[in-house]
Amino acid sequence: MIEILVDADGCPVKDEVYVVATRYGVRVALVANARLSVPDGFGVEMVVVDQGPDVADDWIVENVRPGDVVVTADIPLVARCLEAGARVLGTSGRIFTEDSIGNLLATRDLKAHLRETGVMSGGPRPISERDRSRFLSKLDELVQMGLREIQAG
Repeated sequence: MIEILVDADGCPVKDEVYVVATRYGVRVALVANARLSVPDGFGVEMVVVDQGPDVADDWIVENVRPGDVVVTADIPLVARCLEAGARVLGTSGRIFTEDSIGNLLATRDLKAHLRETGVMSGGPRPISERDRSRFLSKLDELVQMGLREIQAG
């Protein structure tokens, strides 16, 4: 059975994950550095990892299996999960692929450099209702793909 693993620190679409997980009976692991509120009866496991850079990311990469769905906006984590055979979805509904990750890593590094030198400031824009809707649709699509593969497998 596939699982949805969520890089939960600051994830704005956890409720949408619960909706899709409940619809298909898929387990969810919320991974964070601190305990978050988790609804009862939705098959959600709260995984609290130690403090520190990339500790949650490392846990996700160590526990993801091919076909699982990972929800994150962290581009280096996206690359690691794609390498592990997972499907990866950004919080705005973007499906990440092996074909797109190289350019995304380069863009991330460029933006980090521009922020460090003061040329650019700020982070990503807030998530919109349109983003939430796209996320919900794409997560549903990825979970269905994973479940079909299991049935065919």
